[in-house]
Amino acid sequence: MAPDIHIQLSEVHKRFGANVVLDGLSVDVERGRSLVVIGGSGTGKSVMLKCILGLLTPESGEIFVNGEDVLKSGTAAREAMLTKFGMLFQGAALFDSLTVWENVAFGLIQGRKLARGEAHDIALEKLAQVGLGGDVAGLRPAELSGGMQKRVGLARAIATDPEVIFFDEPTTGLDPIMADVINDLIVDCVQRIGATAVSITHDLASARKIADKVAMIHKGKIIWYGDVGEIDDSGNPYVDQFINGRADGPIKMDILRA
Repeated sequence: MAPDIHIQLSEVHKRFGANVVLDGLSVDVERGRSLVVIGGSGTGKSVMLKCILGLLTPESGEIFVNGEDVLKSGTAAREAMLTKFGMLFQGAALFDSLTVWENVAFGLIQGRKLARGEAHDIALEKLAQVGLGGDVAGLRPAELSGGMQKRVGLARAIATDPEVIFFDEPTTGLDPIMADVINDLIVDCVQRIGATAVSITHDLASARKIADKVAMIHKGKIIWYGDVGEIDDSGNPYVDQFINGRADGPIKMDILRA
């Protein structure tokens, strides 16, 4: 049986002036599965996410979500689609002026127009799902550790029970133990709500734990795609160099020398 494709990018091109970032990128994301996109800095991972979200418009190519071409959708259709997305930003990106529960409930109040009392109850439920008690609900983000901020960001990402969750470098800045805690929470939360997940990361330990499928991007193209269990025997020299962190190989880093 053919997989049910939730998100599909086909021959997507995006440039900024003379800088080509996405150069015919194509990838499928299966419904209810977790795709992790790996690759070096500046290879186009974040630009790919922003194109799916509609924050950037590619020069050419197609992006389908639930079979609909989002690049041809009107404003109302795009806004409706965005309500089905959740996002865990790099660094959590919490609103400093809001309390923890208000951060978690932001999409419920602003997007779903729920009453504050109802949104508060849902926020407490989602905080509990990421291992945070009601005692933190009234705190400000500045009063939390980095790991706790990341948990609040995850609670916000799942607050609306989205169909799709995007994770942008979910373990950046965390120590290895807290990073593993966040990885476990991501797996649990995604499975709990049955969401499709798309993550970008440099962290191979994170990729191995949260991925069903892995895609590697290099110079704006997907150069390898497969099951996470196949990554160590990919037969692809770019993948092999990246996952083993070797300086020698087909991936060349530009280094300024005095």
